[in-house]
Amino acid sequence: MASFSGRSAALADEGAPWPKHHRVYLVLRQEIEDGTYGPDAPMPSEKVLAQQFGVSRITIRKAMERLSQEGSVDRERGRGTFARRTRSEPSPVEASLSGNIENLVALGLETEVTVIEFGYGRAPADVCAAMACAPDTVMQRAVRIRSLDGRPFSHLVTWLPEEIGRTFDRDMLGTTPILKLIEQAGHSIATAKQTISACLATPDVAALLEVEPGSALLSVHRVVFDRNGRPVEWIRGLYRPDTYAHQSEIARSASSTRTIWNT
Repeated sequence: MASFSGRSAALADEGAPWPKHHRVYLVLRQEIEDGTYGPDAPMPSEKVLAQQFGVSRITIRKAMERLSQEGSVDRERGRGTFARRTRSEPSPVEASLSGNIENLVALGLETEVTVIEFGYGRAPADVCAAMACAPDTVMQRAVRIRSLDGRPFSHLVTWLPEEIGRTFDRDMLGTTPILKLIEQAGHSIATAKQTISACLATPDVAALLEVEPGSALLSVHRVVFDRNGRPVEWIRGLYRPDTYAHQSEIARSASSTRTIWNT
């Protein structure tokens, strides 16, 4: 059963950069992929969907036309509109974002990288703060797309201290995992701190990841430290949820006062 209140919330922001019919399309497409609508019973009518979303029937019609064009629904005269799930295979890339450094290096070795941007410039304030350096510090900035079998699954923006960045060039970044490059520069990787959240794909990121603008992405911010505790990499990764699965293991741990989960 779809969450009608959640649908309304998704369309409530009148200042959103995408039109309502596109946002309706994204919600319906996700519901289809999640199995909300079975293949044997028709989806709700345009009138019902318009009421549920709080939009006009024209808006619903535009969204349904888009779904029909891409094969997500079949519109049968006299019977209604039927959902057709287009993704049945599991995510091709699986990794633990909370695992050890070797897992992250292995991910770099098993996938392909395209370097989109590479250069040096003054880092923004939040990056400088995270990297424990003075405001407007010059650092190496790179934008990469990581793919598996030619299918892009992550958009990566990295900032490195300039003296580390100067030890390799654009071509080396495209063929060698960045953590290995950092270690080759004399900084043994020890730990990392990261935050995992979600965001919507902007038009430029959507084009590179081959998704629709406004699609949901997994967002990971990470700061990597060497054995001396110095920050040596700031990275923001945006991941397609249909091609990347986040896995973690948890264990139940009992103390004298409470039972908790350990990751």
